[in-house]
Amino acid sequence: MSQPNSRLLLFAILLAVFVVPGSISGTAIALPFISADMNASLSELQWVVNAFNLTFACFTLFWGTLADACGRKKAFLSGTTIYAVASVMSALSPGTLYLDISRALAGIGGAAIFSCGSAILIAQFEGSQRTKAFALFGTTAGIGITFGPTISGFILDFINWRAIFAVHAITLAVVLTLAKSIPGDTATNKQFRFDIAGTVLFITSLLLFMLAMVQGAQWGWTDIRTLSLLILAAVITVGFYLYENRIDNPMLHFNLLKNRTFVGLILIPVVASVIFVTLLTYYPSYLTGVMQLTPSKAGLMMIALTLPVLFCPMIAGRLVSGGASARLILFISLAAFIAGGITLILSSQPDHELWILTIPLLLIGTGMGLSAGLVDGLALSCVDPLQAGMAAGLLNTLRLGSEALAVALYASLLTSHLTESLPSLFMQFSLPANQLTEWINAVASGNLTAPQKHAPGGNLLALIIAQYHAAFIYVVDILNIITVALSLWILRLLMNKQAMTRQQVKE
Repeated sequence: MSQPNSRLLLFAILLAVFVVPGSISGTAIALPFISADMNASLSELQWVVNAFNLTFACFTLFWGTLADACGRKKAFLSGTTIYAVASVMSALSPGTLYLDISRALAGIGGAAIFSCGSAILIAQFEGSQRTKAFALFGTTAGIGITFGPTISGFILDFINWRAIFAVHAITLAVVLTLAKSIPGDTATNKQFRFDIAGTVLFITSLLLFMLAMVQGAQWGWTDIRTLSLLILAAVITVGFYLYENRIDNPMLHFNLLKNRTFVGLILIPVVASVIFVTLLTYYPSYLTGVMQLTPSKAGLMMIALTLPVLFCPMIAGRLVSGGASARLILFISLAAFIAGGITLILSSQPDHELWILTIPLLLIGTGMGLSAGLVDGLALSCVDPLQAGMAAGLLNTLRLGSEALAVALYASLLTSHLTESLPSLFMQFSLPANQLTEWINAVASGNLTAPQKHAPGGNLLALIIAQYHAAFIYVVDILNIITVALSLWILRLLMNKQAMTRQQVKE
């Protein structure tokens, strides 16, 4: 391929890659405004995030296999088209259900952009050029995560939340016009053996479990509907395990989970999901609701969380190249997660200066950045090369699946706490009892001012802010407990003498 064409190809793929993480982090800051516009409950609003995460997680393996079966370019462009159309649908959504479906479609397209985009880079670049291309791939994803909230915040200040999705659609339309720079290719695997049954079982079990997490706060944790979803999810998970152990070409070989090193390493992204991704999704609502920041200022504050993700992977790589222990750096990243979570509890007060809030965000972002630069390479280096593809799929599926579940857990805990604390408060202001659920959902979704309109002249807003703050602290306390427990488990797995060879620790 000629130099100009290779640059154009790289630009097209990187532009598409920029949209996906930017959409994830940028959409979070729009949630309170979507709630206010559509009068949506938190359980409905959650699926704006969860639907994307779920389909992204579940279709990553699918697109990789499909690219081998029908060609990388065709698969990449199909996914980009799906994402662009889904973004237009999101911008025009008349209601939350339509928006949730649109975001689910966007997740399917996003999975194609990442998996097929990287496959195209592998096919079209070699040697140092390939290394440079993938470095730019990772950096672009980091830039998308970093500046997604800021860009979305400014769009919200000057236009509205629908314009965010319109910008995504326009950007991907540019990618599609540059498609001629991507060389045509042919199928590399004519025998398309995709584990359809296993995929359906996996998606169904994850969907049911997530639905139970989301609706549990609304229905009650002992409600027959919640318990039925959890039991059914468990039964299907067992069925998935039994089925995968029976067939010749499963989507997952469970013997991978007997590798202590591999398990320890792939659990690190789960920690990141619990303490980083949840804040990336819902902390903007705290900043706009409790701290009373404008969307653009909240977006700028979120840079403290996301900026380390841009630089720390490069720092970690250079340290390891210089002889530092990769395992030690991973332990430091876990310590940063824990320290950041504890500091967040101490610093999150409505009357604190904003700069104080940046300290825990920087710590948590550093934990994410240090681990993100090392986990994938180390995890794949400690498995049989013949299972590297499956191991990569499991790693990414666990990463994305845990993100979806962590986001659902956060919202569920927040809603449960507010459901217990707000009714008595609203009753003090003689608000109509038949609208309590509606106002609780509004507050939980970040629209803290909605009930105040029905109690003019009172200090209801100040009391709601105090209750939302208390609920936030309660949720972060639980997230910190989970973070510490997972970190101790990971330490036990990786500190085992047989866990990591000298070469793996150094590389």
